Amino acid sequence: MFTSLVRIQIVVLFLAGFAAGEAIAAETPGTGVIALKAARLFDGKAKALVANGVVVIEGDKIVDAGSGIAIPQGAQVIELGDATLSPGFMDAHTHLTFDGSIGHKEAMLHDLQNAPAKKAFEALKYARVTVEAGFTTVRDVGAGEFIDVALRDAIASGSVVGPRMLVATKGIGATGGHFDGANGFQDELFGKQSSWTDGIADGPEEVRKAVRYEVKNGADVIKASVSGGVLSLADEVDVPQLTPAEIGALVEETHRLRKKVAVHCHGEQAARDAIEAGVDSIEHGSFLKPETLTLMKTKGTVLVPTLMATEFIMGKLEQYPAPIQEKAKAAAAARSEMFRSAVKIGVKIALGTDAGVFPHGQNAKEFALMTGLGMAPIEALRAATSVNAELLGIAGKVGTLEKGKLADVVAIPGDPTQDITATERVFFVMKDGKIVKNAR
Repeated sequence: MFTSLVRIQIVVLFLAGFAAGEAIAAETPGTGVIALKAARLFDGKAKALVANGVVVIEGDKIVDAGSGIAIPQGAQVIELGDATLSPGFMDAHTHLTFDGSIGHKEAMLHDLQNAPAKKAFEALKYARVTVEAGFTTVRDVGAGEFIDVALRDAIASGSVVGPRMLVATKGIGATGGHFDGANGFQDELFGKQSSWTDGIADGPEEVRKAVRYEVKNGADVIKASVSGGVLSLADEVDVPQLTPAEIGALVEETHRLRKKVAVHCHGEQAARDAIEAGVDSIEHGSFLKPETLTLMKTKGTVLVPTLMATEFIMGKLEQYPAPIQEKAKAAAAARSEMFRSAVKIGVKIALGTDAGVFPHGQNAKEFALMTGLGMAPIEALRAATSVNAELLGIAGKVGTLEKGKLADVVAIPGDPTQDITATERVFFVMKDGKIVKNAR
């Protein structure tokens, strides 16, 4: 395994060499002091925008931000006009190392036929379009062959253009469950049975081994599947797949190692088991009832609804096998009521999309889906900035426009509280004080 991981890291860094010239052209290094000016500003936590927004940056940090603040003498001023300055968006649920939007069968065949080197090369493109869409930070919640670790490190080193990444490496799940790659196929078709080194663990002790193995190999967060899924072939979408004892071991071991736990979960009983065990976030949550959502609010469990994934699947339902179609219909029918209830109850909601199920770079479409189901536009903006920063455990560095934070700033045309789809048209992106995109 060690040799395999090193190879993936070398491949990504080697491929980064081809992109290095382009990366340098795309990211203009911050020199001296820069002042960004726009008609409005959203600081990431306020309940309203303010007029005459200014953000002052020196190096990779914000030195001041607010309404009509003084611009230091000699600063480079970038006038962004009738726009809203905002902290860089964050997506708490992405898969930057693959593209399932090409078709379900096509994506499976692509995964089987292509070597990690090719997947790593493709991931560079997905990372770039994501950051150019305004998402300066993502949590990548599941990737094979440790490509996500290598991609994260290449971006962090400045070798390639992409969002700041927190990665989960391989998802942890049960034999025959949603994360079992052999689910729905002839037994042993792919050789040996999957084990805890592949993320497939049965029993509390194997779960602990899987957690330790993934943290050892670079995981920032642990992702587990506690219920069935939509896109797996041979499991029921809402059935529990880990026992309470297994979930308890998962949470205890992960928190002991000072990491957070995100769980894929559509089902009601599986969610209650996970919430009681102390997971940090429920991903999807399609079938959750008001009582379970109330428990989430009480426990402080965050909901990451991934509305965009369901929206995309339902729009191309005919491309999926019949068992997946039926599960998708059931999840889609339940998710809207669930989300409206979560908003009404006051569950903490973070923006996450499941990018990779749909084409990368379209992450911001999640905003309109959230507001269409009852969330106020300003709350949707908070979900993608300060709420996500807290969930990801990086609120001390990013998520708001204030002194001392890293200079991740985007400009949205017009007023997104009046037209939330403006988030889909971000024209200026700065990450770590460097301009990644300026289309104006």
